[in-house]
Formats: sequence, structure tokens, C-alpha cells
Amino acid sequence: MNYTKKILYQSNYWYNDGLRKAQIRDMSGAITSLRRSLQYNRANINARNLLGLVYYGRGEVAEGLVEWIISKNLKPRDNIAGYFISEVQKSANELEIINQAVKKYNQCLIYCEQQGEDLAIIQLKKVIAAHPTFLKAYQLLALLYLHTEQYAKARQILRTARKLDTTNEMTLRYMHAMTQLRGKKTKGKSKDESVEYHLGNETIIQPAHSGMKELSSKITVANIIAGVFIGAAIIWFLILPAVNEEKSDQVNKQIVEYSNRINALEAQVSAQTKALDEYRAASSDTEAAQQTAASTSDSYENLMTASDQYDSGSYSEDTIADTLLNVNRAALGSGGQALYDQMSSEIFPTVCESRYANGLESLDVANYDNAIQYLIKVVRMDEQYENGGALLNLGTAYMRSGDNDNAKTYFNRVIELFPNTDNANSAQTSLNSMTDSSDNTKQ
Repeated sequence: MNYTKKILYQSNYWYNDGLRKAQIRDMSGAITSLRRSLQYNRANINARNLLGLVYYGRGEVAEGLVEWIISKNLKPRDNIAGYFISEVQKSANELEIINQAVKKYNQCLIYCEQQGEDLAIIQLKKVIAAHPTFLKAYQLLALLYLHTEQYAKARQILRTARKLDTTNEMTLRYMHAMTQLRGKKTKGKSKDESVEYHLGNETIIQPAHSGMKELSSKITVANIIAGVFIGAAIIWFLILPAVNEEKSDQVNKQIVEYSNRINALEAQVSAQTKALDEYRAASSDTEAAQQTAASTSDSYENLMTASDQYDSGSYSEDTIADTLLNVNRAALGSGGQALYDQMSSEIFPTVCESRYANGLESLDVANYDNAIQYLIKVVRMDEQYENGGALLNLGTAYMRSGDNDNAKTYFNRVIELFPNTDNANSAQTSLNSMTDSSDNTKQ
């Protein structure tokens, strides 16, 4: 019995984790958590329905549909999955539009294989216009813009993709790549480097590209399977209501088999919002989740602002550093952390040097408020700067301003991080002097 309770507890734990991530549109993280929830308890209806909502929230609603059908069969009565399914059934015209959009997307993958980037870009614009939540289409379009050095357009598309899924690894990887490519443009191309491919009866000659050919090929291999099964997915969905009850077991097995390969169909965003609101109301830790969501969202916004400032070349390193200081690195996914680390490693050392000098200068002329403002930012950028010198001088500035509590905090931190050093000895001497001064006051 205890073992069963532990399994149910783990399933609910990962469901709540997935819910928190879905609330901030961390769709990739939510999918991982909800799948883990279902590993512990495949009959967790709330987790399965939310997983369906997350799938179609980023344009992969065929996967969402499969989850709802399984949910409906596990619990035929009083199940919101029935409402989601009926809403999708009402949208036959939209299904056909999405089907065509997916076919065009798959054709774009073929164009990429033939290095027909211009044709692929034209088609992808039509795809996202017809299917605005198709995350993979945005990512492929951004990749092509990066490949053709249209960085402004790539950034705009990646911003839209990030709104669909704030921590998607592929989106953040492209953002990171765009930062690395900043300012690096091709100096020249050989005149005889060209590629021929055929479109109908015409032969098109296009300059050869090599910058991201390997990456685009990997995307083709990873995604072309989706197009192979799209027709079967739609047919299966449309004939499902007509299947006899005695064949339901067979139907369910086939649905599960297809569930990992289907990737097309649309659903109602309003239904997602309604369901997520219901889940929020039912969650016992809603307030904490909202605070976490706000912190994560702010961190990503500040990270992107810093990236924009860095790329524009119009902002000082001090300004960019201040923006980065408003980023909570722990709240970012691995891709966001990589982008943060790259920028901070380039910006912080220079800014630390100038602000540390300004802090010491202010400390020498007894302008303790300014000294604290400079030095505390140095400590936040690099706590170990100057082998504890920044911590020691910050503690000194607080002590001389009369704030002994903060002074003790930083002196003790010097002793903790740099024991048996001159800075640690100076910090201990300052602590002793504050203690002696306190004892004399009491006497």
C-alpha cells in the first residue's frame, strides 16, 4: 500500500511541476514533466489532458488529440477530454488547412536538401500564416534566415518561436548561434561554387552554402517522418467516431502506436486557456507557482534585452552588465544559461575592473554610498574578484557608513572563501574592531 502511495505521489508531483511550467509557456519542460508523471501513473487523467493541451499549444496538436482519446477511453464520463475532441471535430476546414501547411513544410525540407533556401523561405512564410502555432516551421524559417545571413528577420522569427515555447532547446540554440554569428559575414564566394536543382521543367542555379548545411540535414532527418504519417493521422481521426465499441481495444492499441509519430491537427486555444485556468484554481501552490513564473519570465525578457543591446553595438558595457544583473540564471533552461554565460564572460570582467576602481576611489574620499553601489555590483558579477578584495572593501564601506550588520556579512564571507590570506586577516581585524567598539559602548 505504501508503495502504491509513493507512485501516486510521484505522479502528482510531476503533474504539478508540468503545470507550473505550462503556466509560463515552458512547453518543452512541461512535456518532460508530464510524461514522467504518466510513467508513474498512466491513468493520471489530469496529467494526460494537460499534456494534450501543451502539445497543441505549440502546434503539435495531433499528439494532443491522441492523449485526449486515450484519456477519454480511460475515463469515459466527466472528462474534459471529450470537450476537446468535439471541438476539434467541428473544425474540418481548419484540419484541411493544417494538413496542407504540413505538406508545404515537408516540401520545404526537401528544398533544404536541394539547397533551395529561397524557395523554402517563401513556402515557410505561407506555412506559418496558415498554421500560426507550428513551432517547427518557425524554427526552420529562423535557421534559413541565419543561413542566408538575414539576422534581423531571424531574430524576429525566434522571438515568436520563444513565445510559443519559452525554453525550447532548439530555439535557444539558434539564439545562441545568432549571437556567435554577429558581425561575422562572408568576405567572398567563389564564382564557380553553385548548385543546380530542378523545379518542374526549369533548372535553377543557386550559390552553394555550407554554413549550416549539416544542421539543416539533421532537421530534415528528424522531422520528415511527421509528413509520412500525416495522411494516416487525419483519416484515423475522422473515422474514429464510427468504430464499433467491440473494436475499441484494437483502436486504442493502434492509437498508442501512432502517438509518437503523428504531428498535425489544430485545436482551440481558448479551450487551452480555460483548462489551464481550472488547473490553476485547483492547485494548492498557485501563488508560489505564479511567483516562479514571473521570475522566470522576467529573466528571459532581461536576457533577450541584454542580447539586443549587445547585438546593436549602441550600448555601453556598463548598461549591458546592469541588464544581465537582472537575470536569474538559475531560472533559465540550459540554452538560456549558455547564452547568459557567453555574454557575461565577455562583459563582466571589463565592467568589474572599472567599477572596482570607482568603488575604491569613492571609498578613499568617504563617499560610502557610491562606494557601496559600485562594489556591490562587482560582487554580484564576480564574488571572488581580486581574491576577496571586492568583498573586503564592500564590508569596509558598510562599516564606515554605520551599517555593521551588512559589514559583518561581507567580512565573514571573505574569511569563508579566502581563509589564511591577507584579505581574510584584514576582514578578521575589522570584525574584532567592531566587537571591541560594541563592548566599549555597552560599558
